[in-house]
Amino acid sequence: MITLIESELQRFAAVEDDRPIVMLNLLRFRPDGGRARYDDYIAAVGPLLGRYGAELVYVGEGLPALSAEEGQAWDMVALVRYPSRKAFTDMVADPDYDEKAGHLREAALVEAVLQPTYAAA
Repeated sequence: MITLIESELQRFAAVEDDRPIVMLNLLRFRPDGGRARYDDYIAAVGPLLGRYGAELVYVGEGLPALSAEEGQAWDMVALVRYPSRKAFTDMVADPDYDEKAGHLREAALVEAVLQPTYAAA
């Protein structure tokens, strides 16, 4: 099961910061139809992203890694821009997220990394 680490999410949310963030998503799909289920997730999460002022910036299929340890190639990379940390945490706490999208993400992925970033100055 791919879930957010609650202590890390709380630490992330505790910083009062209204700077935009870009969330790097490194995704590894379940072999039994995970890619198709992730397409369903993207369709379901779109309206929620809009509700919180977020936007899907980039989605790309992974190619073999050129510099990584064994097993660190990813099936897909996605970048999602959020207007603030609060927008991200509010979205994932929204009951509509679990009901309409979150379960699709869980069903699609065997492994994921969510890495929040700031745009470099």
